[in-house]
Amino acid sequence: MTKTQQHAFSSIKYTRTRSVAVSPDVMRERRLVMGLRNDPHADVFRLLRTQVLKQLRENNWTSLAVVAPTAECGKTFVTANLAIALAMEVNQTVLVVDADLRNPQVAWYYGLDIEKGLLDYLQTDVPVEDLLVNPGFERLVVLPGKHTTSVSSELLSLPKMTALVEELKNRYQSRIVLFDLPPLLSSDDALLFMPHFDAALLVVENGKSSPEEVQRSLAILGETNLAGTVLNKVNGAVFPRYRYGLGVKNA
Repeated sequence: MTKTQQHAFSSIKYTRTRSVAVSPDVMRERRLVMGLRNDPHADVFRLLRTQVLKQLRENNWTSLAVVAPTAECGKTFVTANLAIALAMEVNQTVLVVDADLRNPQVAWYYGLDIEKGLLDYLQTDVPVEDLLVNPGFERLVVLPGKHTTSVSSELLSLPKMTALVEELKNRYQSRIVLFDLPPLLSSDDALLFMPHFDAALLVVENGKSSPEEVQRSLAILGETNLAGTVLNKVNGAVFPRYRYGLGVKNA
C-alpha cells in the first residue's frame, strides 16, 4: 500500500453515514475498553486483533462471524471491542453487522440511539445507507439492529439479505466485515447464515459453557473455517459489574 493510500485510510471523512461519537462515560459503563485512553485491558484485544488478522490475511478471508454456544457468553462485547481494534489498523476499514435479529446488542455497546436497524431494512424499503452509523472511531461503520423477531432464520435466508451481504462484502476491497450472530445452540440462524462468512470466532464463557456445549458448537462450525476460540470472563481482571478475562486459542 502506498503512502497516499495509507493517508486516505487514516483521514476518512463520512458524508452520507451518520457519525455519533461514543462518550467516555458510556465506554466505561459498557466496557468498550478499546475506546478508552490507556485502559490496561485494551492489550488483550490488541493481541486478539493480531491473531485474528493473521488468520484473515493468511487465508485471504474478509468476513468473520462472532458466535457463542449460548446467550451471555460475551460475544457482542468481543465483537464491539475487536471491531475498534481492527479499525485502528490503517490498512483496512471495518464494518460491524448486527445480524442477531433475536437480541441485537451492538448499538447498545456503542451507545447509539437509533430508531431503525437491519430488521427494518429486511421488512421495509428503508435504504441501508440510512442505517449505517460511524460510532466516532475512524475506519469503523456499524449496521445496527433495533427490533427483534421470532422468525429471524427465515429473514436471514431471504434473497434480499443475501444480496445485501454480498454488497457489503464486495463494495470495498480493504473492508473487513464482522457479523454478530445469535447463539449457536438457541436457533439455526448461524448455520443458515454460514455461507455468507469466511470464518468464525467462537466465544465461550469460562465456568459456564459446558464441554458438551463447546463440542456441539464446534460440530456446527465444522462446516466453516474456525479462526479461533476466545475464552471470556476468565477469573482475574475486574470491570464494574463484570468479571472478565480473555484467553485466545488459535484454530
